[in-house]
Amino acid sequence: MGTTLTKVEQTQRLYAELVKQRESWKTHWRDLSDYISPRTSRFLTTDRNDGKKKHNNIIDSTATFAARTLASGMMSGITSPSRPWFRLAMPDPDLNEFGSVRVWLDTVEQRMRDVFLKSNLYTHLPRMYSGLGVYGTSALGIFSDLDDTIRAMAYPLGSYVLSGNDKGVVDCFMREFSMTVRQIVEKFGLENVSTSVRNQWDRSNYETWIDVVHSIMPNLDHVDGALEARRFAWGSTYFEKATKNDETLSESGFNEFPIMAPRWDVTGEDVYGMSPAMDVLGDVKALQLLQKQKSKAIEKQINPPLSAPAEMANNAISTLPGAINYENRATSQGGLRPVYEVTFDIGGTQLETQEMQMRIRRAFYEDLFLMLASDPRTQPPTAREIQERHEEKLLMLGPVLERLNDEALDPLIDRTFSLMLRRGDIPEPPPEIQGQELKVEYVSILAQAQKLVGIGSVDRFVGYIANVSQFWPEALDKFDIDKSIDDYGEMLGVSADLILDEDVVQEKRDARAAEQQAMQEAAIAREAVTAQKEMSETDTAGQNALTDARAAVLGSQTIAGVV
Repeated sequence: MGTTLTKVEQTQRLYAELVKQRESWKTHWRDLSDYISPRTSRFLTTDRNDGKKKHNNIIDSTATFAARTLASGMMSGITSPSRPWFRLAMPDPDLNEFGSVRVWLDTVEQRMRDVFLKSNLYTHLPRMYSGLGVYGTSALGIFSDLDDTIRAMAYPLGSYVLSGNDKGVVDCFMREFSMTVRQIVEKFGLENVSTSVRNQWDRSNYETWIDVVHSIMPNLDHVDGALEARRFAWGSTYFEKATKNDETLSESGFNEFPIMAPRWDVTGEDVYGMSPAMDVLGDVKALQLLQKQKSKAIEKQINPPLSAPAEMANNAISTLPGAINYENRATSQGGLRPVYEVTFDIGGTQLETQEMQMRIRRAFYEDLFLMLASDPRTQPPTAREIQERHEEKLLMLGPVLERLNDEALDPLIDRTFSLMLRRGDIPEPPPEIQGQELKVEYVSILAQAQKLVGIGSVDRFVGYIANVSQFWPEALDKFDIDKSIDDYGEMLGVSADLILDEDVVQEKRDARAAEQQAMQEAAIAREAVTAQKEMSETDTAGQNALTDARAAVLGSQTIAGVV
């Protein structure tokens, strides 16, 4: 950036350039918005509080409902508020076995879940998923809040622009929006607003709308460990769009990039992503046209245009059932007749409609999220069928989940953890893990379903070992039962508390071995006593077998002594 420009001018030029780069996407986005989700975009600041009907292009709402199902399915399957969907762990598995480490990790996990539940995060995540499915790009901001620790904000597509670094990671976010004079003064203070806004305030024009630009980008003046917000890693600047001077409403910063900007799929160095809706936009448009034509054809069949004698022009004609229309038979040409016959193939049109609807639903993965509910059979599918169908669908969704983890969930966890740490809400970690990084494991329904794909192979392998060991018992020597239990439990996402530490397991096994040894020794002792008793009770020529045995032993000892 040139040094002769002020900071506001530099930001204005950057914003104008990013808006220009975004322009080529807008035509596609507008079609997606008009035909699928009209109220989830905002291409103009004047779209605010716009209550006009926007669904005029939607006759068949299959795509709208499918997009809603996708957003709801991803919400419940990835970040459900009703069940744990992430777990903290150490990169070194051995450290996770320490009792103090496990307790600390569980405590931090629970506190983070409480923060998510207390905040408004779960009301904005569905909007992020909806934007991903329809437009391929979403933006969710996570900001500090005095009361709830974090405050989430999902931004409508068209109101923001993005830019990424050389690694393809989004690190620049700018948006244009509107605030009333009252909102600006309350947020930034009367002393920081422009003369124009101050004049509006003095005239009591509190509800006048003012366009504002907010930019978040890497801070070139960043200083590690700085206490002043302007020196943080990411700079944050608010200014009035119409300002002509180097006047800002606010300048601050963030230690972490506060914007999660996931993309459904990205090609090369593109900043904005592709979406399932883009793949079937042609079907969506064709479906609307087909439904419109079908409605016209049905109407023409039910209420066709009629032809009547000219003499009836001044007579009232009724088409109601049972009505009587009088005509002059001398000049009549047979009364009312259809101008033309409409022969419309309703069955063929319905078949074509169903095929389009099926393709749209498949593009939005509706068959995955409603797999059991949408099964047309009266008999429920078997467990094997469910597993195979899950594998097929999840393999298709797998790359999307991996990108979502990388671009949304990982930054969300990191951002929340850092905010809690600075507030003092994170307890002191045990000395064994101080200074080490944490690892995040996702245990949501979809994350576990991805892992369940591998359970089938484990089950088959265990079954194979069981069958082979019946004929070759030494096959069990090749099987590590402890490792298989750990891996199986991780695939199923069971609580770590259900799997005992190796030290505890070894203590149990040592105690069991000692108990078995004692039982064996006791059994041997009982057998010896029983044998001794039986020998003492056996009569051999007036003596018992025990006496004869002792005599035999003494005799053998005497002979041995003589020899």
